[in-house]
Amino acid sequence: MPSNIEIKAVLDDRAAAEAVAIRLSDSSPLIIHQQDFFFACNDARLKLRILSEDRGELIRYERSNVREARCSHYSIAHTSDPKILLDILSETLGLVGVVKKTRTLYLIGQTRLHLDQVEGLGDFMEFEVVLRHGQTEEEGKRIADVLLAEFGIDHKDLIAEAYIDLLTLGTLSPAVSQ
Repeated sequence: MPSNIEIKAVLDDRAAAEAVAIRLSDSSPLIIHQQDFFFACNDARLKLRILSEDRGELIRYERSNVREARCSHYSIAHTSDPKILLDILSETLGLVGVVKKTRTLYLIGQTRLHLDQVEGLGDFMEFEVVLRHGQTEEEGKRIADVLLAEFGIDHKDLIAEAYIDLLTLGTLSPAVSQ
């Protein structure tokens, strides 16, 4: 199962983050409008990401909710008929909630940097250091730490929760509620 090291933070100064991202990025940013539909799932999260009428991804992932770099193990299946899959999963498993966001994606080496504008929550930054075959979690965490320093992200700005938790449970970490 593929894995990455993830870290998420509240984004106070989007323009400053974009300037650093442009300086560090290997390519031009990609703007992605997406809706993530979350379903009831034991021991993991299951979401259907709808990118367009004929493009979606069913994603199952496991990661702990901690305010630090953490490992996420995931599986992704692509679909050209996300609406039918949404209906099937909703009827079978039950829909937990929906996250709507506009994501600006930058690639920095083996890291996917997301500047997310989440409907109902605000702006966030997320790093996904995609671990290469044989690469350890510790190596991925070191890469994430270097990027946190490059962007000037303070530990107090890190959040543990997934966006769906923040939206549906109303559980805000101290960094988000300030």
